[in-house]
Amino acid sequence: MDFETALTSLFSAEGRRDPYPAYDVLRSTAPAFPALDGRWFVTTHALTSRLLRDPGLRVSDAADYDTFWPDWRDNRGVASIVESMLMTNPPDHTRIRRAAAATFTARRVAGLRDVITEQATELIEQMPERADFVTTFAYPLPIAVICALLGVPDADRTWFRRHAADLTVVLEPISTEEEMERADLAGRELEDYFTGLIAERQKSPREDLTSDLASADSGLTGAELLANLVLLLVAGFETTTNLLGTGTKLLLDHPAHADRLRADPEQAVAFVEETLRYDSPVQMATRTTGQVLDLGDGLELPTGTDLMLLLGSANRDPDRYPDPHRFDPDRPNIQPVSFGGGAHYCLGAPLARLEAQVAFPLLLTMLPHLAPAGEPVLRDRLVLRGYAELPVTWG
Repeated sequence: MDFETALTSLFSAEGRRDPYPAYDVLRSTAPAFPALDGRWFVTTHALTSRLLRDPGLRVSDAADYDTFWPDWRDNRGVASIVESMLMTNPPDHTRIRRAAAATFTARRVAGLRDVITEQATELIEQMPERADFVTTFAYPLPIAVICALLGVPDADRTWFRRHAADLTVVLEPISTEEEMERADLAGRELEDYFTGLIAERQKSPREDLTSDLASADSGLTGAELLANLVLLLVAGFETTTNLLGTGTKLLLDHPAHADRLRADPEQAVAFVEETLRYDSPVQMATRTTGQVLDLGDGLELPTGTDLMLLLGSANRDPDRYPDPHRFDPDRPNIQPVSFGGGAHYCLGAPLARLEAQVAFPLLLTMLPHLAPAGEPVLRDRLVLRGYAELPVTWG
């Protein structure tokens, strides 16, 4: 595969099903290279890790969108993401992130372990002998947990799943008009829902994240509160669903690792980290230079240069991970860049890790004969990578 074929393949359905051969070609070409209207693609672990933490880089924010898409606010799916902390720069990002972090604490996440265990156990007990794992477990578990965190009633979980799934297309660089229309509708209905929930919690606060963020002490504006609640919902289940599906597929493919994890649940921490490295649920992050960027070797990028950080490529960099295409939870010092880094490091990463660390040992012990039951189907996505269908049987 030559360079042009490798790059083009990432934007095709066939290439997205297995992007790793293309990543190998691109990475062997250079740590960073320009393509596609002046965008720079970053391929190595060392450079990706450094740039994720570089305070001179910024994300595309509302002001940027105003220049190339003046009516972006008309699509409320797009608006809910652009107006959130995911696509906000300092000083606003610093203020919003601090408010969210003050409520989304390590203690609160750790306190969800019993909720995760209870929900996962219930889902496993209800799983049909032949089932689609994504539909029966990988989707409903994160939805149940994030709903518990936000204080959303159990009865609304199914409704939330559909709307959150429709909205995530706005995170992809390629989407159809129909998908964007569904994202707009999902954004509007989610905003309506959270507007009502916020009003209810401001009147009668509870011990949940929505009540904390809706309090006057958070310092968030009404628009910021709304956008970031939608973001927490979407981010709170999408990447975790992908992690659960991918990890389960790896357990099915590597029965020796499954046996080890079944015998020793403490192995789950290393298993989850290697899963994140081996097949990242988020394959790409974008940044823009806020000032002249020195890439080394005398190469400088001017202010305003767009960067595409290929997280999936960085996680399979042989200079960082010898024999990178081998799944090996025993490899030392696993530090995947799957959740980003720096100021925009994923706030929900500890929760996603905890859900997976609890879920995998439970699945293996409660369903000791879990096995494939058909061909899995990957979602056709470039940024958010995971399974749309994963048929299993446990009989």
